[in-house]
Amino acid sequence: MSVVVNYKILTLTMIHDGNRILLLNRPKELGFPGYIAPGGKVDFPESIVDGAIREVKEETGLIVKEIIYKGLNDFCEVNSGLRYMVFNYLVTSFEGELLENPPEGELIWVEKDQIDKLPMQDWFRNRVPLFFKPGVFELSTVWDEKNNKELNKTMKHYFEGQIEGRWRKPIEQDIKEKQG
Repeated sequence: MSVVVNYKILTLTMIHDGNRILLLNRPKELGFPGYIAPGGKVDFPESIVDGAIREVKEETGLIVKEIIYKGLNDFCEVNSGLRYMVFNYLVTSFEGELLENPPEGELIWVEKDQIDKLPMQDWFRNRVPLFFKPGVFELSTVWDEKNNKELNKTMKHYFEGQIEGRWRKPIEQDIKEKQG
């Protein structure tokens, strides 16, 4: 049995200002109810970072000045062939005013140490701390919807010179070792 893979490319952008972050309270009828960071689909053929910047503007009214790539979250459902690739960003500088009537839900500034008191999807709650760690992360989940079962989960955290606490060799050193 072969499955046709359907790719969905999305963004999720954490907006950070001092000790607070901007979240939206998404109503149930829009999917993923509860508090979440702005984000959404990347339009073809825009770049992924341009999609993140556009989604922030559309959902919050803010204009991104500085944005940092933080990682990739990959979700595969084996039966349907659906593969979501969510590119995660951290905004550290912006300008503008928040929308009075945002399309995705009420906008609220939340102190980082108060986030655990808010209702939100577990997958988002678990991802929040990764935005504020040095380096980038990669999360991958393989899911079997028919059996309601996680088949595989991978989490990697990469930061300058290290992967999960082990020092990486410079590429040149690795090549020299293979050659001789």
